[in-house]
Amino acid sequence: MTDLKNSALVIAGHGSTQNPDSSAPTRVHADEIRRRGIFSEVACCFWKEEPYYRDVLGMVKSQEVFVVPNFISEGYFAKTVIPREMALDGPLTRRGGRTIRYCEPAGNHARMTSLLIAEARAVAPDVPPAETSLVIVGHGTGRDENSAEAARKQVRLIAKTGDFAEVLSAYMEEAPLIAEWHVITTQPNVVVIPFFISDGLHSYQDIPVLLGIAQEPGKAASQSDVFKHNPHNVCDRRLYYGSAIGTDPGFADIILDQAAAFVDPVN
Repeated sequence: MTDLKNSALVIAGHGSTQNPDSSAPTRVHADEIRRRGIFSEVACCFWKEEPYYRDVLGMVKSQEVFVVPNFISEGYFAKTVIPREMALDGPLTRRGGRTIRYCEPAGNHARMTSLLIAEARAVAPDVPPAETSLVIVGHGTGRDENSAEAARKQVRLIAKTGDFAEVLSAYMEEAPLIAEWHVITTQPNVVVIPFFISDGLHSYQDIPVLLGIAQEPGKAASQSDVFKHNPHNVCDRRLYYGSAIGTDPGFADIILDQAAAFVDPVN
């Protein structure tokens, strides 16, 4: 593998024109990786914020570039938008004397399962697992079935550990809907973890209303206390709500792993 000290790492996030916190986790993870001095350059780029996908490769000087999509699933953005905007030929692009390696999305990493379990335990540390339902919330979309499948995959893996009485996935735009959490769960304690990269509009505005722990959309996550009032007593249950999994500091290591795990395809 190429010596990373002579390479650039580009972390591709989504960003937002409305939510100031959307790009924050990607930038924080980039700062941490930059602090470690593993790559000669570490840059971020976004779909909805500057620097944009289409511009970032012109901003780094290294001849060897690793691009890691900071997305939960190998969905529409990871498969279509980022490669298109960066003019990538596939996993491996050689252009103008430069080699660009397009890596697996962060959400594909095997450590996602342990991160979700750890977050659930941290949110509800004193709750008996045998009396707890864990709900992993995804977006769900008709555009790409991988959006929902990523959450279902984690549910299957967590369920195998036997750490909780039941583990389910729920979604904002497809069944089972997160608004019906009290119908699809059976345990007196319910832990809800958003399977998102950032505490964006969904996790701090939409989902709290759908769960019944907020009456109307709140402030930006950096100004919100929606995550600080666990447990919430709703529908005769104790409901615990966690932050988006992509805000976990462990994501910096996951991004590094995805770059290190890149295998050059056979030409």
